[in-house]
Amino acid sequence: MLIFQRAAACLALLGALWAAPAAALTYDEARHLLNRTGFGATNAEIEAMLPLSRREAVERLFEGRRSEPVSPAPEWLNSPIRPPKRMKMMSDAERKKYRRARRDMATGLQAWWLAEMAATPSPFTERMTLFWHNHFTSSLRKVKVPHLMYGQNLTLRRYAFGNFRHFVQAMAQDPAMIWYLDNRTNRKGQPNENFARELMELFTLGEGQYSEKDIKESARAFTGWSLDRNTGKFRFYPRLHDDGPKTFMGQSGRFNGHEIIDIIFRHPEASRYIVAKMWRGFVSETPDKAEVERIAAEFRESKFSIRAAMTAILTSNAFWDPKTRGALVKSPVDLLVGTVRTFEAPMKNPRFLVRVSARLGQNIMSPPNVKGWPGGKAWITADTMLMRQQVIAALTGGGGAPQGKQQSMEPPKPTRTAGSGNAKRDMRVFQRTGRMPAGANFKAWLAQLPARNKTAGGLAALLLPIDPVRPIPPGADPAAAVRHLLNDPAYQLK
Repeated sequence: MLIFQRAAACLALLGALWAAPAAALTYDEARHLLNRTGFGATNAEIEAMLPLSRREAVERLFEGRRSEPVSPAPEWLNSPIRPPKRMKMMSDAERKKYRRARRDMATGLQAWWLAEMAATPSPFTERMTLFWHNHFTSSLRKVKVPHLMYGQNLTLRRYAFGNFRHFVQAMAQDPAMIWYLDNRTNRKGQPNENFARELMELFTLGEGQYSEKDIKESARAFTGWSLDRNTGKFRFYPRLHDDGPKTFMGQSGRFNGHEIIDIIFRHPEASRYIVAKMWRGFVSETPDKAEVERIAAEFRESKFSIRAAMTAILTSNAFWDPKTRGALVKSPVDLLVGTVRTFEAPMKNPRFLVRVSARLGQNIMSPPNVKGWPGGKAWITADTMLMRQQVIAALTGGGGAPQGKQQSMEPPKPTRTAGSGNAKRDMRVFQRTGRMPAGANFKAWLAQLPARNKTAGGLAALLLPIDPVRPIPPGADPAAAVRHLLNDPAYQLK
């Protein structure tokens, strides 16, 4: 009888533990989640997460996801994608004017996306869109039609949390991708292997999981996948397609591109490769092999649901482990947009931030090559570190001035260029004076913080992912503490 009583007591205890609510997030945990899945975080955003458990907080992020941007589309989208007459028929003056207009549209598109990142009610959506932009790379430098890059950006956002296999199918027919990887020249008898190679090496499997013959055979399957030169939309040209028999990854048939992608996704490495890349983007640069294997199995079981994989990553113990905080370096976009959002600074001239980001090494929508930006420690050099501090100082109205330079905590005084559309002139003014065409009202930002956040510890918890590398001097007032924290190396981490 005693044995049964003890067993019943154990079962009751287990039941109580099972029914007990999960622990609510701490302030540090909420900040960590928001900074890894978005761009910075305000105190109000962090506190809104505090009543939630880890899983509830992750679910709230997914509930707020978007499939469309909130910022109005660029007006030039209504213009034709082709010039009114062939370039070789233009005069020198007409050609220069057309190229200047096209460059202006490209910069406007980059500015549009940075503004969307700063304004969106779902930073998680834009974070995922940026992650996929660095996975399915295309560049304005090669894709000369900004309309196509805008369309690709919409596709990245639309599939950001969806089915990855369907995502790959969509990107194989994406006009900007077709242009970037030269599939518009891929035709029967003259196959172009660029897209076929990157499809396996960078987009789905990684190196060493396929043969050169697999590349050649899959390139044949994608012949005829091109775009309409007048509309810029995907178009299949049957007369250019090689419908002959092919042998790909040990299977034979008259495969087309869709069937090649289906075969790729039967390879177990497809799930591991993508999960490992997600891990490097959201947890740490060194994936945990056991965890990657576990999550990859869930990814496969979910039929390649990106949401399922990301949920598994964001609810893993490794993601929440304090050791992973501050383990990733902020990209220039992280730094710029994150600072803008944290300090609620106005974005009067996002074109200027395009130029600043490019100077810091991340020319948005123009990655250096098909592998994208390497990230990590590559973001930081002696030159970029100094400019990062100058940028932070300007964005926060002087709050992040390099040590040794005394600057007022007042917002910068207006100049004739403040808020102007001339990004080049704004860059010159910034380099000469340290003033940015938009800056937070730093005193107002500090005033609205709760008293508990105005302490040295409270400010550090809001602004840094880990303890300051250089402790805040004893007796520093809140403004001096913020200035110190923004100059701390830990502010460059997330």
